[in-house]
Amino acid sequence: MKNTLAGKSTALIAYTPFVGFIIAYFFNREENHPFATWHIKNMFGITLMFIVSLVVQAQIDVTIGDIIWLVCVLLWLFSWSMAFFNKKKGIPFLSEKFQDWFTFLN
Repeated sequence: MKNTLAGKSTALIAYTPFVGFIIAYFFNREENHPFATWHIKNMFGITLMFIVSLVVQAQIDVTIGDIIWLVCVLLWLFSWSMAFFNKKKGIPFLSEKFQDWFTFLN
């Protein structure tokens, strides 16, 4: 029970905006909870999507950037709720890609 609870706490910390995944990564380095690692990678991907939305807003089109930003917020809320309910479920297609791409966060 303690392992699940510690992994869940770290996973929820990962969804703290901007720096949460960094803090959770350092918390998870010793314990290495697979549940927390999965959500850390997921939030890292969402954070990159937020950065892309800001670049699109500034350099390409404000409206398209706003739409991407809103999608990111909805995906972030969905992913946080999945961590809260102890599920390794995330963004269709992308979450699994995030797990493959961000192996350096293991």
